[in-house]
Amino acid sequence: MIKVSVFYPNSQGCKFDMAYYLKHHMPLVQRLLGTPLKGMAVEEGLAGGAPGVPPTYVALGHLYFDSVETFQSSFGENADAILNDIPNYSNVQPTIQISEVKL
Repeated sequence: MIKVSVFYPNSQGCKFDMAYYLKHHMPLVQRLLGTPLKGMAVEEGLAGGAPGVPPTYVALGHLYFDSVETFQSSFGENADAILNDIPNYSNVQPTIQISEVKL
């Protein structure tokens, strides 16, 4: 199984509308990616590793697929619709990482 993680870095002036992300963006992603999407999770950054340190990321989204190929084929045809929704909830350019889930 693979996990596609979308990291939204925290920075001065960062905007992230978690309510929109949860109620509109993630359901859009789920609908467009369909059955190849095996699961998803959302995290909201609370703090950094030390007291008083802000979170490195304001939010993280995780998508689970059986394989990289499955992700690429389902995302490819829907990329524009998914990526064009980002300005509706954030002014931050996300970073994406694809990982193999080991445990």
